[in-house]
Amino acid sequence: MSTGKFILHSGYIPSGDQPEAIARLIAGVEAGATHQTLQGITGSGKTFTMANVIHRLQRPTLILAPNKTLTAQLYLEMKQFFPENAVEYFVSYYDFFQPEVYIPGSDRFIPKDSAINDHLERLRLSTTKALIERQDVIVVASVSSIYGLGDPDAYREIQIPVYPGRQLAQRELIHQLARLQYARTDKTLGRAMFRVRGDVIDIFPADSEHQAIRVELFDDVIESAKWIDPVSGKITGDIEHYLISPKTLFVTPTAKIPSATKSILTDMEKRVAELNKANRLIEAERLYERVNNDVEMIRELGYCSGMENYSCYFSDRNPELPPTTLLDYLPKNGLLFVDESHVMVPQISAMYSGDQSRKDTLIDFGFRLPSSKNNRPLSFAEFEKIKPQTVFVSATPGKYELQKSKKNVVQQIIRPTGLLDPEIEVRSKHQCVENLLEEIRHCVNRNNRVLVTVLTKKTAEELNDFLTENGILSRYLHSDIKTDERQEIINGLRAGEFDVLIGISLLREGLDIPEASLVAILDADHAGFLRSSHALIQMIGRVARNVEGKAVLYANRITPAMKQAMDETHNRRERQIAYNLEHQIKPVTSVRKRSTEQDESVYPATHTEAFCSTLSELCERITVKEKQLLAIENSGEEKDIEKLRTELSDLYRQFIFM
Repeated sequence: MSTGKFILHSGYIPSGDQPEAIARLIAGVEAGATHQTLQGITGSGKTFTMANVIHRLQRPTLILAPNKTLTAQLYLEMKQFFPENAVEYFVSYYDFFQPEVYIPGSDRFIPKDSAINDHLERLRLSTTKALIERQDVIVVASVSSIYGLGDPDAYREIQIPVYPGRQLAQRELIHQLARLQYARTDKTLGRAMFRVRGDVIDIFPADSEHQAIRVELFDDVIESAKWIDPVSGKITGDIEHYLISPKTLFVTPTAKIPSATKSILTDMEKRVAELNKANRLIEAERLYERVNNDVEMIRELGYCSGMENYSCYFSDRNPELPPTTLLDYLPKNGLLFVDESHVMVPQISAMYSGDQSRKDTLIDFGFRLPSSKNNRPLSFAEFEKIKPQTVFVSATPGKYELQKSKKNVVQQIIRPTGLLDPEIEVRSKHQCVENLLEEIRHCVNRNNRVLVTVLTKKTAEELNDFLTENGILSRYLHSDIKTDERQEIINGLRAGEFDVLIGISLLREGLDIPEASLVAILDADHAGFLRSSHALIQMIGRVARNVEGKAVLYANRITPAMKQAMDETHNRRERQIAYNLEHQIKPVTSVRKRSTEQDESVYPATHTEAFCSTLSELCERITVKEKQLLAIENSGEEKDIEKLRTELSDLYRQFIFM
């Protein structure tokens, strides 16, 4: 295992509130605090604070973020801070995913269908390998980290050690590679492939990005091991010791196959007997055939389609215990950061119930064994028990984070750039559109951008039409916009292709547009989630990276939520002004790279329609669509059925990407 140390690379030193925040968080961890909260405003350098804490504590770290875009942003920043260490990226590897679904009313089974992104799969494999072999690891992950994986002990057991002098017959090495699900080829090497030429075996490890391995054997001994270019075959370096890892995280140790398949068949016979006793003969026969076919394939190849549904049989864990997840790979001295925790915590708690409901139907109708429910995400209670020492990170932490952290809430209000929280003005909703138009023109004349938040898609589209008719270059951004188009729109705004971006809940956390100097919040006095104090603070914060940042709230009354947001912003601003005067700091607008200037290989590249902006809304939408599809199929009416199926498929895909 690597004994490498975290080495932080940065041209900056902690400033503003960062030094105190770093010191307090480190002291809390070292004192054994199980929960802390870093309450840092937009632009205060929370990521830099996290990096400094990791550097000082020298602990392997997992950072959770609520979606692929934010995860990618954090990953790229951490790679810049720690270029000499293992910074890994772990998200869902699907470009397309539809889980197994059975619709009882029409006796219709929709098999699992998916398209795996090869690059993201390699990054996941690289993550688990790094966690097993090293201490200097930072993993930036999405909610995928709470879903079941193969057992880490089984993973270690099946890895193939390669080093000069090791006794290993060629036939045995080929057999072991096949067990790792590597494919043999006589042509160009691809990831998780190997090629045999005489006593030389070239292997392209599943977790490797650019390099393959050349193993030369003589008399059943590894004579040499080299790094090679997989295309040219040119030798690029020597290998002292290397562990070849499986192609998939669901590995099957050969020694466990006999006992595991025996247990699978025993459970199958028990379940078939239950179904026969209930006079459910079709379901019993279906289960008998499916399980026997799977067992036959496992015995022959070491795996089968849907292998994850049998994962509990290949683990030594009690089925009553939580599933193995990425958290089990994190060393015992690991540290957890939950970024944008006000979004991430509710997301974690929502995953378990949705997964179990779908599996109940599959089990009830003979498509899966009851044990398949063990292949699931962690419940929130299990997540709480298994997670290591935790730091929640948010500008607006929720009640859960604050209750858990108690007195261990560290505030980061002073920005290193000297930037102030935006000024806030409240204006009447009477003729607000005309007033907004005047404000927009004022900003555009200064070459600044404008963000406008509304409550509905219809309002966004109508306002966009109005602004266009009045000569303003504007676009709208809402949940009907495809995922890959959203970043293009944001980049277009930053590049000056247009001046105004209109949105709903999408103009909240994680959207960094330093060029925007005005955020206009329409119907700020509306009661509800989109105009809660937390939501208002997040939206106001979108222009906190600009020295001219200002928020205009259009309302006919000041609601409690507005007052709380305004008071908090005012108090922060007063403290920031005092700090700047004391330290003679002149605020400067932040400058951040656009994503087009960064490595976009980790950003989501999906054409999934995004119908919902929150996970609870998404789960509810899926349930409604499933019921509509069932009703149409039962009625025999074919009209709109294909449209519904497409919409349902898109919703399943969004479930993976949220």
